[in-house]
Amino acid sequence: MDLQLAFELRSPAGTTPHRDLYPAMLDIAAWADAVGFSFVNFGEHHVSESGYCPAPLIACAAVAGRTRRIRMRPNILIAPLYDPIKLAEDTAVLSLASGGRFDLALGGGYRNSESATLLLRAWTGEPFDYRGRTVTIRPKPDPRPTLLMGGSTPAGARRAARLADGFSLPFDPELWAPFREECLRLGKADPGPVQPRGPVFLWVAEDVEAAWTMLMPHVLSQIDEYGRFTTEAYGEAAGPYRGVVSAEAARQNPAYQVLTPDELIALGQGLGPSGLLLFNPLMGGIPISEAWRMLKLLETKVLPHLP
Repeated sequence: MDLQLAFELRSPAGTTPHRDLYPAMLDIAAWADAVGFSFVNFGEHHVSESGYCPAPLIACAAVAGRTRRIRMRPNILIAPLYDPIKLAEDTAVLSLASGGRFDLALGGGYRNSESATLLLRAWTGEPFDYRGRTVTIRPKPDPRPTLLMGGSTPAGARRAARLADGFSLPFDPELWAPFREECLRLGKADPGPVQPRGPVFLWVAEDVEAAWTMLMPHVLSQIDEYGRFTTEAYGEAAGPYRGVVSAEAARQNPAYQVLTPDELIALGQGLGPSGLLLFNPLMGGIPISEAWRMLKLLETKVLPHLP
């Protein structure tokens, strides 16, 4: 079973402050490294009222220093905000410093393609032409990072097949089909069927009702802010953030689930050995003590019984 962490490191007013969230994130990443998680994912947004993490490369570097096995990646790094040459250098160093445990998922419009092409050339360590001058990126990452591209349309999925090593699938699993079809058309290796996955937000608790009461302000905060993010990008709220922002609607939203240990075991067994379970234990400034209570329950009552 594929177990992953996600961190956005948002601290809405009245929740856990950033000075406590970041050290807690590193402690949780070290725990996840010890119990067998595969990835730590960091989003990226800027000028956010909640202080959404604006520097995922720095967060990945900090995780690299606290862990030994788990992989880390910005998912998704907003390519237009970065000078591509400096990005190639920074990611090469991060890959080397982490022992090759760093991957990169790019998104964000037309420079998504430009950056992907340049990075793959830059990471070879060989000279190449960039805007009329010869550039060589050293040190060379060995191995180079796996490069993923995001996309919210079939065209974006096909572009990822052409230019990158893989596709960072958003909340619409139907976009996997055009990615896979384009890979096969190009003669690339078959990426296989879409990975079965659990909800966007998953929590485990013995007392589900009490957990919902504690979590609800943080859940509503995320739905509200992501709704505004997606409205800015697409003209309307998209995916699991569409619709009325209310406690009743949140509890009916399949993207947000609070399960007992037995229910989570059943979910994991239903997804199978290749399934993905994603945990965001500090979402929207969830109290650190509550995050640890959930993670320890996961460790003792659930993980031993997953595929």
